[in-house]
Amino acid sequence: MQWEGPVERPTFGNYVGEPDIAPELLTEGFLAAHPDIRWRREGLHAFHHQRYEEAHVLFRRAAGYADKASMAMLAEMYWKGLGVARDRPIGYAWMDLAAERLYPNFTILRERYWGELSAAEQQAAIERGQALLAEFGDDVAKPRLERVLRREGRQATGSRTGSVGFVRIVPMTGPMAGKGQVMRAEDYYRREYWDPERYWAWQDEAWKAPQREHVEVGDVEQVRGGD
Repeated sequence: MQWEGPVERPTFGNYVGEPDIAPELLTEGFLAAHPDIRWRREGLHAFHHQRYEEAHVLFRRAAGYADKASMAMLAEMYWKGLGVARDRPIGYAWMDLAAERLYPNFTILRERYWGELSAAEQQAAIERGQALLAEFGDDVAKPRLERVLRREGRQATGSRTGSVGFVRIVPMTGPMAGKGQVMRAEDYYRREYWDPERYWAWQDEAWKAPQREHVEVGDVEQVRGGD
C-alpha cells in the first residue's frame, strides 16, 4: 500500500521511531503503558520481515487499543491478501474504522476502496463491518487504552508531579539503553503521554499534520483462512 503518514519515523538499530517521541523514551515501562504503540511497532517489525500472519495478530491487538494506523494496515492486508485470505469487504470495513476520526490519510484510502467495490461487496462491507465496529470502534477501544493510561500514569507521575525539573533518567531498556543517553524526567512525564484527553489531542495533531511519509506494502501473498 501507499499512504502518506504524518511524520518520518527514523530507525535506531532494530527499533522504529515514533512521531514526536524521542527514542530514549521508548523504554519497556513506557511501552507497557502504551499498548497501542507497543503492538503497532511489533506488528510493523513482523510485517517488514514478511511475517504477515504474526503481523496480523499484532496489528489486531493494537487495534483493540484504538490504534488507527494498525487498522489501516489490517485493511490493506485483507484488501491484498497479505497473510490472510483476500477479503475486500472486510478490508473496507477495517479502513472505515481507520478513518473514523477523519484522518486524511485513511479517509482518502477508504473512499478509494469504496469506489472499487461492487454493489454486493459494498453491502457485505456494511453488514460485516458492524461486528468490527462493536469491538474496535472508538466508543469501546478508546476506554480500553484510557484505563491503561490512567493506571500507569498514576504510577509514573504520582509523587513526581511538579518536582521533575532537575531529575534525569538513564534508560535501561529500549533503543537508547546502554548508550550513555540521559533524558529529562519532564520529557518522559509530559502530560500528552499520560493524560487520556491530551493523548487523543496529541494523536489528532500528529495524524492530521501535513503528509510526508510514504509507506509501501510488499508483494501479495494469498493464503486460505477465515476473517
